[in-house]
Amino acid sequence: QVQFVESGGGLVLPGGSLKLSCAASGFTFSTYTMYWYRQRPGKEREWIATITSPSQSTTYAPSVKGRFAISRDNAKSSLYLQMSSLKPEDTAVYYCTNEDYWGQGTQVTVSS
Repeated sequence: QVQFVESGGGLVLPGGSLKLSCAASGFTFSTYTMYWYRQRPGKEREWIATITSPSQSTTYAPSVKGRFAISRDNAKSSLYLQMSSLKPEDTAVYYCTNEDYWGQGTQVTVSS
């Protein structure tokens, strides 16, 4: 059974940083390209970052490029998202996915 468990969300001040983690199970993690998406309040779910395997090539949405960094540890079947210079508009539920299955998401709130 494929599962993703996101963690690391919370409340952070504007300009702050946060690192999200996603523990994957039930499939051969190392063979899949992995993604982070987010859903902001009242908005559609949007793609924000991709990381391939094994080359670990990354791509980002313009809204987060230069501020967020996606990474993975295939030995731990884990995906990460380091978020820096956070803005109130980054407030969202963040999801990891292989685009076949989705986690439940973790809430990130950027507010003073």
